[in-house]
Amino acid sequence: MYHLRRLTIAALILTTIVFTLTFLPRLLNPVPPSKEKREADQRWIDTSPYWLDRQACRWFSLCGLLHLKADPPARPKNKDGGGHRHDLRHIREGRASEATSIGGQLRGIPEYVLTYAPLIHLYSQEFFWPSDIADHMQHVIPDLSGDDWPLNDTRVPTLANLHKLSVELGFRHLKSKDDVETRPRWLHSKDNKPTAFDDGSNDGSDGSNDGPDPSEQLSEDTTWFDVDREHPLRRISDPRKLPGGIPKQQQRKELAKRSRAVRAREQHRLLSQAAQDNQNKPDESGYSRAPVTLILVDKGSGIVDAFWFFFYAYNLGQTVLGTRYGNHVGDWEHTMIRFESGIPRAVYFSEHEGGQAYAWRAVEKQRSNVTEVQRPVIYSAVGSHAMYATPGNHAYVLPFGMLKDVTDRGPLWDPAKNLRAYWYDYAAAGRGVGAGDEADDKGLEPTSENPNAPTDWFHYRGTWGDDLYGLDDQRQWRLFGQYHYVAGPQGPKFKNLGREKVCLNWKCRIIHSIAEGRKGSWHS
Repeated sequence: MYHLRRLTIAALILTTIVFTLTFLPRLLNPVPPSKEKREADQRWIDTSPYWLDRQACRWFSLCGLLHLKADPPARPKNKDGGGHRHDLRHIREGRASEATSIGGQLRGIPEYVLTYAPLIHLYSQEFFWPSDIADHMQHVIPDLSGDDWPLNDTRVPTLANLHKLSVELGFRHLKSKDDVETRPRWLHSKDNKPTAFDDGSNDGSDGSNDGPDPSEQLSEDTTWFDVDREHPLRRISDPRKLPGGIPKQQQRKELAKRSRAVRAREQHRLLSQAAQDNQNKPDESGYSRAPVTLILVDKGSGIVDAFWFFFYAYNLGQTVLGTRYGNHVGDWEHTMIRFESGIPRAVYFSEHEGGQAYAWRAVEKQRSNVTEVQRPVIYSAVGSHAMYATPGNHAYVLPFGMLKDVTDRGPLWDPAKNLRAYWYDYAAAGRGVGAGDEADDKGLEPTSENPNAPTDWFHYRGTWGDDLYGLDDQRQWRLFGQYHYVAGPQGPKFKNLGREKVCLNWKCRIIHSIAEGRKGSWHS
C-alpha cells in the first residue's frame, strides 16, 4: 500500500511536469500553430542527433538542454566581432530608378503625416540600435549553398534587386555572414543612436495631452476604425459637416500653420544633412543615420494609414530564469497612425506577433521646439524593440510576468528627420497580404521627395534573417515552448497593410485610455 501511494504521488508529479512543460505553453500561445507548423515542428525536433534529446523535446518540451549557456548582449571581450564598419555613403540605397505612377506624377507625403509623426523613446541601456536596411544587405547572404549561388557582382542582393533575385534563385532567408554570438559590430548599429531631443516645454511624463485634440474636430459618428475601398466610410450622423469636419476658413488656417511648421523642419534637416554625411554620430537632436520606412496607404473616403516601419539588425530576446529566448537576425517593428481627412484618429503599436491600438486622444503626446503640434510618444522595448504606449514592464505569453518587455524614457528618436517614403496601392498587389504570384511586384511607388528610392526589396517574400536554427546547432534550445533563436521576420508588405481595422489581428481592440491599456496585453 505504501509503495502504491508513492507510485501514485510520483505519477501525479510526472503528470504535472508534463502538463506544465508541454501543454501549458500551447494553451498560452496567442497564435495557435497550424497543421503545417506542427508538422514543421516535428521535422525540427528530428534535426537533433541525440535520441534522448528528441524524446525529452517531444514529451517534456525540453529541447537542447546540453546547449544551455549564458547569452549576454555585449560582444565577447576576446572577439573581434566579425567585420568592420562600412561607409554608408557608398551603399545607402543601392539606387535604381523604379518609380512608376499614374501619369508619371509621383505623390508627395501629406503635410499632416509629418506634422503628427511619432516620437520613439528607445531604451536607455539598449545594445542594438536602429539599422539601415541598405546597410543590412551588406552583412547577409541568401540561404543557399555555394553551388546554388555563384557569387559575383551582378548577383549580390541589394534593395533594388532582392525580390527578383529571390524569385530567380529560390531562396527564402537572408542569413548572417557572421556568427551572431560573436556580436559583430553591425548588429549593434551604435553609430545610428539618436542624440538627446529638445522637447520644449512639455515632456508628457504624466501621460497628459495639453492643447486641443485634433480628432475632436471631426464627428465621432463615422466608421473610421473599420474602412477600406470596398467598405467606404459611413457618416452615421451630422451630415451637415464638411468632409474634413472643419469650417473652410478654419481649415485653411490650420493647413497654412502645418505647412509653415513642416517647411521649417525640412529646411533645418537639409541644412544639417551635409555635415552629418561625414560623421559617425548624428549632430542633430533626435536624428538617426538609420532611415525609417514610411508607407502610406489610401483606404478611400479620406482615410489614410501612415505606417512607420523601424528596422533593427538584431532582436535580442528576453530572459526567463536567466535563460534567453527569442533572438533573431533582422527585426521589423511598426506603428500606424490612421488619419481621417488629415486628422489623426488612432495609433497602432506592434508587439511581437500582435499589438494594441489606442484612440488618438489617449496616447501620450510631446511637443518639440520646432512646432507647437503635439506628437504621439511611443516606447521601444529593450532588445525586442516591441512598441508600447507607456514606460515600464510589459508581460506577455508566459504567466506571472515571467517573460516581459521593458521600456523607459531613453533617447528620443524623431523618425521624420530621416526616412524613405512610399505610397502603396494594396488593391493592385493582392490586397497587401502577400497573396498572389511569386513575381508580384505591383502597387508600391516612392513619394516625390525620394523619387529614386528602390522598391524591389518591398516585394521580397522571405525573411530578413536566418531560418530557424535546428537542434543540431549548438546555439539552439527550446524550453517551455520558447526558442532561443527563432526565424527572422518578413518585411512590411506582409503586415496586412490593406486591413480595414486599425488593429493587425482580430484580438486587438481600440483602447481609450492609458489606464485601460495597462490592464493587459493584446493577447490577454
